[in-house]
Amino acid sequence: MTANDIFQETYTALTSNKTRTGLTMLGIIIGISSVIAMTAIGAGAQRSIQASIQSIGSNLIIVTPGAQRGPGYQISAGRGSARTLRLEDADAIASQVASVKAVAPELSIREQVTAPGTNTNVSVIGTNANYPDVRNIQIDNGYFITDANIQGIQKVAVIGPTVRDDLFGPDTNPIGQTIRIKGLDFKVIGITTTKGGSGFNSQDNMIFIPISSAQRFFAGDTYVTTIDVEAENQQVMTQVQDDITSLLLDRHKISDPTMADFSTVNQADIVATASSVAQTFTILLAAVAGISLLVGGIGIMNMMLTTVTERTREIGLRKAIGAKKKDISFQFLAEAVMLTFSSGTIGVFLGWLISFLITYLGIIQTSVSFFSVLLAFGVSALIGIIFGYYPACRAASLNPIEALRYE
Repeated sequence: MTANDIFQETYTALTSNKTRTGLTMLGIIIGISSVIAMTAIGAGAQRSIQASIQSIGSNLIIVTPGAQRGPGYQISAGRGSARTLRLEDADAIASQVASVKAVAPELSIREQVTAPGTNTNVSVIGTNANYPDVRNIQIDNGYFITDANIQGIQKVAVIGPTVRDDLFGPDTNPIGQTIRIKGLDFKVIGITTTKGGSGFNSQDNMIFIPISSAQRFFAGDTYVTTIDVEAENQQVMTQVQDDITSLLLDRHKISDPTMADFSTVNQADIVATASSVAQTFTILLAAVAGISLLVGGIGIMNMMLTTVTERTREIGLRKAIGAKKKDISFQFLAEAVMLTFSSGTIGVFLGWLISFLITYLGIIQTSVSFFSVLLAFGVSALIGIIFGYYPACRAASLNPIEALRYE
């Protein structure tokens, strides 16, 4: 049989019962489209997480406090809630650690902030003039905290666009106006550029004040909640992290690194961890969607076995006029492969359409990769071969005499 003959025979066989063929294809279509959509959502989520982490700073190393552990230190505070880091530690890192580009200590508190007729609850960050460089923040209007503001312990504030909208409205210029933080008046001197994001850690929903003012008026102490360090480049991040650890261990008079009262993490580690979690999530989604492919493959086998039974006399007639076993098996195998390949094509298009709609509606950014499309086509063809092989072998092994007698 020529390729054209096989195609025509396959097309005729599959279209002879359109309803059954369509229902059988539906299982593969749903499976393929689910795999495409789920992997696209997972890949998009992974990219979004990576972009969010990268947006908080470049070549960033974060030092957080933690209660010392070991004999004699039975009670430990939560990570970041202890008061083991001081402003002097940040100054020491800036002056004594090589390959450090900038250091920005933070004193973070959460307070109710009011303006005339409105109020909101936001994170208030006491920091220095290096913060915009370390944390990749741009100023949309006004200016950021200066060294003069810090030295003068001035009550000035830089607010995020979300805070501006909540307190003054999106169409108002709040520069020069006053906000009250914990009963104290602070003058607004700047507004940061919108970065996006939501939740407590969104930089759009923060207020920045001089760290000296935060320590004087809110903490009453010189402790800091975080020290952000920007390395000169990505290649020296590990060395800078090790040098910071050694310096702080020496300053805190701790000889055993396992008993450190602080912890350091670099941006690359955060990205790697988040990417690993997102990748696991993607694999889980794809595996769940892949179950429907297995169900669809079983449906194809069931249909092909039914077809073999219905066409027993036809098979016997073909064998009687000279058709070989390989011709019969190839014919039924071709039908199964065409069925799954057609289903796969529709499933890929449907999966891409679902991914596009999810992105278009702003639910989440998706990313359909060429590999996932290629994998979908390969899987659909493989399903056709695997689940079509047994029915094809059964058809080819029929005795022509018994087949001709079949009613």
